[in-house]
Amino acid sequence: MARTTQGKTVKAPAKRKLGQTDVAVSEFGFGGAPLGELFVPVPETQAQETLAAAWDGGIRYYDTAPFYGYGKSEHRLGHFLRQQHRDDFILSTKIGRVLTPAHNASTFDRGGWVGGLPFDFHYDYGYDGVMRSWEDSMQRLGLASVDLLLIHDLDAFFWETEQKLTAYEQQLRASGWRALEELKRDGRIRAIGAGINRSPAIPRLLDLVDLDFFIVAMPYTLLDQGVLDNEFPRCQDRGVGIVIGSPFASGILVTGPVEGARYAYGIAAEEILHKTRQMEAVCSRHDVALPCAAIHFALAHPAVAAIIPGGFQPEHVRQNLAFYGTTVPADLWTELKAEGLLRADAPTP
Repeated sequence: MARTTQGKTVKAPAKRKLGQTDVAVSEFGFGGAPLGELFVPVPETQAQETLAAAWDGGIRYYDTAPFYGYGKSEHRLGHFLRQQHRDDFILSTKIGRVLTPAHNASTFDRGGWVGGLPFDFHYDYGYDGVMRSWEDSMQRLGLASVDLLLIHDLDAFFWETEQKLTAYEQQLRASGWRALEELKRDGRIRAIGAGINRSPAIPRLLDLVDLDFFIVAMPYTLLDQGVLDNEFPRCQDRGVGIVIGSPFASGILVTGPVEGARYAYGIAAEEILHKTRQMEAVCSRHDVALPCAAIHFALAHPAVAAIIPGGFQPEHVRQNLAFYGTTVPADLWTELKAEGLLRADAPTP
């Protein structure tokens, strides 16, 4: 079904089943991290216009987290989604960090966020922490429910030592998982997931708890397909769904290999810049924009239910939806594989 937005006809996202759950998500969703002001400040009016562009384009799956701007992303998504019919969208948020007011807002360390709200956080993957985080999210969102609740960042990306990571894994297993199962059993959430950044977290968490799905932030993009060896096959064997959280590898597959291009939340190394230049050249020969190829590649894996690129301007969303609605020639994937830029066994459209 096509939709018209800003005078342009765009393809409305199709829906896919998330793993073995009863949840169907729009395969092109919206990731709420940029509205927490990760890299740039985002005025409130602009944030709401960006969400309106997503809705007008047919996007019906939205993801957020308490960590995104220390509550700001949840507030912004909640403000917009409260004005829509609750049955018309799927919403996910996360647990693992409990927010508390900063002691001194003027000296508050915002960490990696350039904006956001003056709330500090502490990690808590135990029963009380999960319940407190879920209840606080409901209040920030102003909604009575979320569909999907994820264990957030329980991987080595955020932990200096194996000892700390293991301690929080055991906290989850000892009591936090019971809270998640209780919320699901009571119908307050429909599925339990985990949001991860590094691929080793996938088998660790699969061995720890009985998950329904993952949001995979980095390890599967045009630039990296290592999870095809072990992690994604394990998910498929278990019927665990996959959502790709960063199809543009946190920026470089949109901006291209420009100076200061971001990859994996940092500045891209020369090796990544070089590979991206090569990919961009192949895409150019087939008259395909690099971000268009990134979108269609991520959606081609049979375990992937959705991608959730973010955006902090309405035009970001409209452009991404236009790429989503563009047909990519099969010869592009053939050449990328022939040039050794894409794994030979990587699923393609």
